[in-house]
Amino acid sequence: MKTLKALCFKFDRDRGFTLLEILIVITILGILASLLAVKIMDRPGEARLMKAQLDINTLENALKLFKLDNAFYPTTEQGLRSLVEKPAIGRIPKNWRTGGYLEKGIVPKDPWSNDYYYMSPGVANTEFDLWSYGADAEEGGEGEDADVANWVVQKE
Repeated sequence: MKTLKALCFKFDRDRGFTLLEILIVITILGILASLLAVKIMDRPGEARLMKAQLDINTLENALKLFKLDNAFYPTTEQGLRSLVEKPAIGRIPKNWRTGGYLEKGIVPKDPWSNDYYYMSPGVANTEFDLWSYGADAEEGGEGEDADVANWVVQKE
């Protein structure tokens, strides 16, 4: 006589997975995905701060490329716009790259839809300062209202 275990758990290796087994795995994956989505959705402020820091890093790299081509950084008056349009005021770059220095040809706004601030020469850095005032659009603040800048290391 066969044991109960042999009857209940007979497994034919050539047969593959049953529909029920596949549905159980899909259900488990769905539950795990929803738990992960809740964790991510619960931290939008953190995501915005990280996006601002990534934008600042991208703008810094574009400014460094501008300097490599032209031997100077754009002036404060020329601003970040000089990364997508050849400046017509102040010191005119002779080797300005056709198409500009930003991939999409657009100077990004910060995650709160405000412009990034640029000053050259900088106060915190000798070459240039680049920053966003955060969600409140005012200097200082904590959490999502904190300033994000190229001279500030964000706390984790």
